[in-house]
Amino acid sequence: MGCQAMSPGRVDYDRIAPSYNLRFSSGGVQGVAGALRGLAQAQDARHILEVGCGTGHWLAGLHAPAGRLYGLDLSAGMLAQAQQRAERLRLARGRAGQLPFPDASFDLVYCVNALHHFQRRRDFVAEARRLLRPGGALAVAGMDPRFLRDRWYIYDYFEGTYETDLVRFPSWGTVLDWLLAAGFERVAWQPVEQIREHKVGRAIFADPFLQKDACSQLALLSDEAYAAGLQRMEAALAAAALEGETLTFSTDLLLAMLTGWVGA
Repeated sequence: MGCQAMSPGRVDYDRIAPSYNLRFSSGGVQGVAGALRGLAQAQDARHILEVGCGTGHWLAGLHAPAGRLYGLDLSAGMLAQAQQRAERLRLARGRAGQLPFPDASFDLVYCVNALHHFQRRRDFVAEARRLLRPGGALAVAGMDPRFLRDRWYIYDYFEGTYETDLVRFPSWGTVLDWLLAAGFERVAWQPVEQIREHKVGRAIFADPFLQKDACSQLALLSDEAYAAGLQRMEAALAAAALEGETLTFSTDLLLAMLTGWVGA
């Protein structure tokens, strides 16, 4: 039961890399992209670093005229995908807790839906502070599964996913404490995206986020635990049909961004 359904180890992003960008094919999460662009413009950021850049999706959405876009990731496979983009990205392989860049070299450092993957999350915040120039900003975008107990059918049908996320994802309050301890002088939290989707009946099985590798919550499951979750969904649909009811699978997730600024 619970977290025992999860496979040990980490998500193999080298294996997932070739199909990773399929999750962006629907054009969703525009709020996150808009928030990043707005922050980069407000900072007049010329040198920008994304930590946990993956395939470069978020970096490619930024524009730094006369500037430079840098991306760091631990997965060589993800970086290989990012390298194929038309945009000129300066990519490096490394760990978030020990960033291979000199002090005061960036105007903006950020990560999107990646902090929970970092082994040394608090060290990442301190490292980002080291890399920022006076007036620079660190932005952490993602979700906190504790926040208003987000509704997500993945949590409902796949045992252990919610409990494991409570361990993997630091609370916004914890991240705030890390920023203040690292010396950020001003901090702001803002919601940037409310993902609301409702799939009726068997239409849920066409949801790309139900695929085994579509999100880390499912990728961490053993094949047996993943199959068991699908069987629970089938059983719930069958039970609803016997009652003459239609079952709806809901997603209602809040993505937010916590930003800290270095003193000028």
